Amino acid sequence: MSTITIDTGDGLMNAYLALPPGGHGPGIVLIQEIFGINEVMRDLADGLATQGYVVACPDLFWRIEPGIDISDKTEAEWARAFDLFKTFHVEHGVRDLRATLAALRAHSAVTGKVGAVGYCLGGKLAYLMAARTDVDCAVGYYGVGLQDMLSEASQIRKPLMLHIAGRDEFTPPAAQAKVHAALDAHPHITIHDFPSNNHAFARVGGAHYDADEALIANGLTHEFFKRHLS
Repeated sequence: MSTITIDTGDGLMNAYLALPPGGHGPGIVLIQEIFGINEVMRDLADGLATQGYVVACPDLFWRIEPGIDISDKTEAEWARAFDLFKTFHVEHGVRDLRATLAALRAHSAVTGKVGAVGYCLGGKLAYLMAARTDVDCAVGYYGVGLQDMLSEASQIRKPLMLHIAGRDEFTPPAAQAKVHAALDAHPHITIHDFPSNNHAFARVGGAHYDADEALIANGLTHEFFKRHLS
């Protein structure tokens, strides 16, 4: 696996690049959590690559500090992650994701369509990519703050899948109800609920990791990408 450099229009941003065994395939923009491009993100990229995708995971914190790579294992790392989340500028993030999408489409290994998948902060950004870019499809895992950007849904013209954790400490029941009320009837959006799970239930090694439910969510994502990126 390697790193590519992307011109965002505001500066150069690195992205972790994972290539499939065959060397080429559809593309996927992998959108980070609040811990930077850490081992979890790299493993996710490598896993998607084994399924036949060319995966780019951009360093979206580059404007704050390039190369953030922390975990969820200590209080100090959590404090740093939340500071990064508070400092992060969503509009800049969408701009950088748009640049990543363009870079993937231009990459010699990418043979066709390009999708996106994100987790936590990345889940919100996956939703915004569906609304604000021409990405071919997108998946968001337990995206934070979706209830505050539901007006964006009218711009979504390509398939979007959302995985919602019923016990998500960052998205309380009232917020989830708003999301369902606004998006359930949307012709391009599919929502899957995981009622017994908390935020980050699909993060391998995390405090709320649920291997069985993660397997279900990841299977749905796999079939979604297979259907819309082939």
